[in-house]
Amino acid sequence: MEISQQFINRLIEAQYIVFFTGAGISAESGIPTFRGKDGIWNKLRPEELANFNAFLRNPEMVWEWYSHRKKIIHESRPNPGHRAIAAMQDLFKNVAVITQNIDNLHRRAGSRTIYELHGNIERNYCIQCKTYYNEELPLEGKIPKCTKCGGLIRPDVVWFGEYLPQDQFIASENAARDCDIFFVVGTSAVVFPAASLIYTARDNGAYIVEVNIAETEISRIANESFYGEAGKVLPVIIEKLKAEKDR
Repeated sequence: MEISQQFINRLIEAQYIVFFTGAGISAESGIPTFRGKDGIWNKLRPEELANFNAFLRNPEMVWEWYSHRKKIIHESRPNPGHRAIAAMQDLFKNVAVITQNIDNLHRRAGSRTIYELHGNIERNYCIQCKTYYNEELPLEGKIPKCTKCGGLIRPDVVWFGEYLPQDQFIASENAARDCDIFFVVGTSAVVFPAASLIYTARDNGAYIVEVNIAETEISRIANESFYGEAGKVLPVIIEKLKAEKDR
């Protein structure tokens, strides 16, 4: 893998780096992506599982699906890509992760500053009183119900037709605006408004680095593009950077 000296120089000078991650990095841990040849939405209709009205119509079906996803995620482990991103915290003054993933793998890998644009499947809340349930859910039959008010409990994930959590998006915009280098990792960057963060970073002078298994829409604006799995590309970048700093 060829790494330009220009890129290494930018890394050495950088104080603040941001990683913007998508389903591709989680796929390396065995979690299915949503788009692409084997994507989830090729097998299931999103309007039946991932919107609020579908949940109200058939909470049993939605919870059965999310329980299945939770099981897959709980059995998955952070991969070398997640761990490499966490390791960057030892090399730079500030490192933030902006993720479209809901699997909590960045936190499990050791990343500390994480902005979750689409929620977290390990959190749940009552749709009536907004009480959060982050551990085992109280179950009545197959549908979790709130112990305080009896309301339906839903996963704390962003469904179709819902807004991104404003606190997470605003913090992500600030990070994109302030960073020196903005990594785009494992995402085709076609879902807005999340993908707008790449342009926010670029327009504020950040060096854009793409790490994807194939060319994407972002390739044409990236300063550097590395085509391969994050778990293979990012550790090589770290080793190259360490070698340059030790010279």
